[in-house]
Amino acid sequence: MMRAIDKVKNCHSMQEVRAGVNALDDILVPLLVERSGYMTQAAKVKNDEMLVRDEARIQTIIDRVRPMAQAQGGDPDLIERIYRAMMECYIAYEHDELARMRAEGLQPKNSNEGAQA
Repeated sequence: MMRAIDKVKNCHSMQEVRAGVNALDDILVPLLVERSGYMTQAAKVKNDEMLVRDEARIQTIIDRVRPMAQAQGGDPDLIERIYRAMMECYIAYEHDELARMRAEGLQPKNSNEGAQA
């Protein structure tokens, strides 16, 4: 199995480096947008501001991605920092989405049913 780090080309100019980064951004941005769509779904399902931040879920994600990063030849500490920052952004987005849906008429949920997202 080829690791992700092994796919990085040996670059001789910043133009080559930037071309590689741009090619990855072309893949990453649509995936990040798709992930944000799931955060909208999470806001709808949870339908409770107190359920948006889920520390246990955050730790589960970190515990999942660190070994993946290492297996791909990456730095697990770097990937953890990136994921923690990304999750903070998505938590804020989920709060914004819940507020938007409430403004559009979503009624608050009376129970914690469906809280795991």
